[in-house]
Amino acid sequence: MLVLGSHVALSGDEMYLGSVKEALSYNATTMMVYTGAPQNTIRKPLSSMRIEEAQALMKEKGIDIKNVVVHAPYIINLCNPDSERRAFAVEFLTKEVERTEAMGVTQMVLHPGSAVGGDREQAAKWISEGLNQIIANTPNASVRIALETMAGKGNEMGKTFEELRDIIAGVDNKSRVSVCFDTCHTHDAGYDVKNDFDSVIKHFDEVVGKEKISVIHVNDSKNEIGAHKDRHENIGFGYLGFDALIHIIYHKDFQNIPKILETPYVEEKAPYKFEIEMIKQKAFNASLKDLVKNSVE
Repeated sequence: MLVLGSHVALSGDEMYLGSVKEALSYNATTMMVYTGAPQNTIRKPLSSMRIEEAQALMKEKGIDIKNVVVHAPYIINLCNPDSERRAFAVEFLTKEVERTEAMGVTQMVLHPGSAVGGDREQAAKWISEGLNQIIANTPNASVRIALETMAGKGNEMGKTFEELRDIIAGVDNKSRVSVCFDTCHTHDAGYDVKNDFDSVIKHFDEVVGKEKISVIHVNDSKNEIGAHKDRHENIGFGYLGFDALIHIIYHKDFQNIPKILETPYVEEKAPYKFEIEMIKQKAFNASLKDLVKNSVE
C-alpha cells in the first residue's frame, strides 16, 4: 500500500477527529498534524482533542496510526545562545512529546534549529544536549524525534547530512531520534535529488544511515538547486519535476514509511486530493491547479 498523505488541520470543535476526516477526504493513507498552531506555543488541553474518536475512525478506515506524524512548531530553537530560551525549548518540546504520545503517534518532526550568531559547531552540541534532556524527561515514551533536512535559509541547522550526523552522534539514546527527508529542502540545500536521487541516498547512507529516514516530506521547489530559499511548489510544477518525485515516492527503500505532502494551497484551496490521485496514477496532470481552483469544497 502507498503510504501517502498530507499536512492536515487540527482546529475547531472536532480537533484530532477533524484531522482524520480531512485526511480521509483526500483519500490519504497517512497524515501529519500539528498539536496546535505551528507559529506559537499555545496548546489546548488533551481532554478537548477527541483522541479516542480520532483513533477509532482511523482504525475503521484503515489508517495505520504508526504512520501518522506530528510536526513540532517552527519557532522552537534548541540552539539559541540564550540559555533561558534553550531551557524553554526543552520544556515545551517535552510537553509536545507527551502530547504526541497521548495521541498514539510515534514520531514528531522537528526543525533542528537556527545557529544564531553563526557558531554551527556549538549549535549542533546544544541541539544534542536539548534532545538528551527531552528524551530523559520522557523515558517511557515511544516517540521518535525526526530531525528535518533543511534548505539552509539563514542560519538553519541541518542543511547538510554531516550536520545531522553530528547532532545524532551527541544523542545518548539514538533509538529516539531519526530523520525527516524533505525533497524541496535537500534540493534547495544543493543535493541533486532531481537527477540522481540514488547517489544522494547513497551519500546519506554513508554519512547518517538511510535506515534513520522515518518520514519523507514530498514537495516540489520553486527554486533552482542550491538556492537555500525553502519555497515549496505543487507536485510537478517546480524545479524537481513530477518524474523525480515519483521516483522518490515509489523508491524501494522507503515503501513502508509515510510520505507527506506540504505543497501550497491553490487560491486558498487544498490541492492534496488531486495531487494524491495524480501520484497514484503516476501521470502528471498539467491542469491540476485549474482542477483545484474549480473544485467545490
